[in-house]
Amino acid sequence: MIRTLVARKPVFPRLKTIAPTLMALAGLLMTAASAQAASCHGGATFAQWLQGVKADAAAQGVSQGTINAALNSVRYDPAVVKRDRGQGVFSQSFLQFSDRMVNQYRLDHGRRHLANKKAMFDRIQQQYGVPGPVLVAFWALETDFGANTGDFPTLTALASLAYDCRRPDLFREQLIAALKIIERGDLTAAQMRGAWAGELGQTQFLPKDYYETAVDFDGSGRRDLIGSSADALASSAALLRKHGWRPNEPWLQEVRAPGSIPWDQADIAIQHPRSYWARQGVTRIDGSALPADGLPASLLLPMGRTGPAFLAYPNFQVYLQWNRSLVYATTAAYLATRLAGEPKVTRGNAAALSRAQIIALQKALVARGYNVGKVDGILGKNTRAAVKAVQAQLGLPADSYPTADLIQRLQ
Repeated sequence: MIRTLVARKPVFPRLKTIAPTLMALAGLLMTAASAQAASCHGGATFAQWLQGVKADAAAQGVSQGTINAALNSVRYDPAVVKRDRGQGVFSQSFLQFSDRMVNQYRLDHGRRHLANKKAMFDRIQQQYGVPGPVLVAFWALETDFGANTGDFPTLTALASLAYDCRRPDLFREQLIAALKIIERGDLTAAQMRGAWAGELGQTQFLPKDYYETAVDFDGSGRRDLIGSSADALASSAALLRKHGWRPNEPWLQEVRAPGSIPWDQADIAIQHPRSYWARQGVTRIDGSALPADGLPASLLLPMGRTGPAFLAYPNFQVYLQWNRSLVYATTAAYLATRLAGEPKVTRGNAAALSRAQIIALQKALVARGYNVGKVDGILGKNTRAAVKAVQAQLGLPADSYPTADLIQRLQ
């Protein structure tokens, strides 16, 4: 910065006055950063902080041999933290994301796996109640059927994220769970390699879920979610069941919605009996009538009333426990319907917004006093709720999905 000021001397003639000011400002920023660190882990260095993790792990029953072998060579990696703060994939619309992820490769290979491993999927469904297409969809999206489980050192990733001040408690718990997996003998520290955020295996389990829920489905004596597809898929079914999966019920169904329904009821947080939606004129995608029964369902409009429409059943809420991103959850559920034999989604004519437009929307909503969470260019739950409230206030169809025109009106 000072070099720039020197080079532009005619513009800043009082450099000797400005330079000390800049140095003072830099000192204040460094002090603020130190204060943030102190509020997170008491100002301890990474090595000092790691000693505390070791003590916690030992108190939870992890042996000193496992602790030392796993953690003595672990170092803080700022690149992991940078990735964690720079995620933007879920700023895409449902159609943008699903067009890329629900491709012909995943459909062809998924159907082949369902046919070739039918006996295994039947046994999993009999034991846990989760159909094969649901499991294969996660398997496809997470790692391309186990082909890309990741090669990042898991313990380094978890320790770096636990030391960072964004979500320290979450990742400290995950780090200790990873040590428990090693202690139990499922994986060694060297085998524990996966995604940069610490997920492991062919369906990308966080270590706590791995430790608490993974099953040895192939009878090898270990819960091996990296090397055994049987263990990975059965463990995924066990986790979905733990999250509340209801056997023999649907998860997502594409429908047609007429133009005159109460759009404010089209909300993933609102459920009505399927008979209610039938009375509102919602039909199957082929135009035939819905069953007029009491099965609870939400009308899900991932891109608003002019885009694709789905009935999301209680099992869809389990998808949101797997991944809280509505775009990811809808895509995973949609891929599962395709693998189960349903046709390609009807696109409608909704326009996708750019990340810059969504950020502008969020800033405009914040200026009006709405809580959108983080201004990040992602249409998350808080942003959609704020959009719905503004639409209702302006007398617009309150479908929770913004348009470019709405953004202009807010600005």
